[in-house]
Amino acid sequence: MGEYLDQIPEKIQGHIRQITKSSGLPDSEESVEMIARGWLEKKILFEEQVDEMDMEEVDFISRDDEQASLAMTYSGSLLNIGPLVEDNRKVQYASIGLRQDVPGMAENENSILSSDIQTDQKVEFHVGPIQSSSPIFKLAVCKGDLDAEEQEEKITKATLILTEEFVEVNKTLESE
Repeated sequence: MGEYLDQIPEKIQGHIRQITKSSGLPDSEESVEMIARGWLEKKILFEEQVDEMDMEEVDFISRDDEQASLAMTYSGSLLNIGPLVEDNRKVQYASIGLRQDVPGMAENENSILSSDIQTDQKVEFHVGPIQSSSPIFKLAVCKGDLDAEEQEEKITKATLILTEEFVEVNKTLESE
């Protein structure tokens, strides 16, 4: 294995190898290491943004919970799952950008979760911007007693910042 891949939790290493195969990059250890390095950078950015936005990491959210959440998947994609309002959620999906087998960005204003959201499990939708995500690595919710609009604003801002930062990580990787 390599310097960067070894720093990634073992349960995610196989996923990183799969991403490399679908990235269009050469199927080599150098490509795996490049994807792994990018994933580690995105993990740090996600953790820093959660902290800066005064959010809290959790392992589980009921599908009926009204809270908004922000998730990073095993593949390094982002899921912005808005608060539950009248049985629907606004959901935005942002891919890691290097994969060629998933949409880059997708959004649905009237998403409906199929099940609870839990780390190490896929997020699945009855109605959504995607049918399902990769398993969730990190999951965060807003702290405090924020109304639906305030939660939506906070996670949308975090998603915009992270998407821009993730694109910069991808540009750095692609330029090498």
